[in-house]
Amino acid sequence: MSYEQKYWFPAKRYGWGWGIPTCWQGWLVLGGFIALISAGAWIFPPHLRPVAYLCYVSALSVVLVFICWKKGEPPQWRWGEKE
Repeated sequence: MSYEQKYWFPAKRYGWGWGIPTCWQGWLVLGGFIALISAGAWIFPPHLRPVAYLCYVSALSVVLVFICWKKGEPPQWRWGEKE
């Protein structure tokens, strides 16, 4: 029996980072991120508390990048298709 690792977030074809999710777990993480950003806009209204909202979004972004780092393809600079 072979063990095949399935990445939640594939590497982008061009540039550095990850693309859109390829499985339901990745979509769940991305959907949760968007939902929490929206909830944060209600909890910390950006026009009234911009610093609090910026800190909140920054913290969520760090968590998202950490999840992508652990569950996505290893990041590296890419220039297109492999030959």
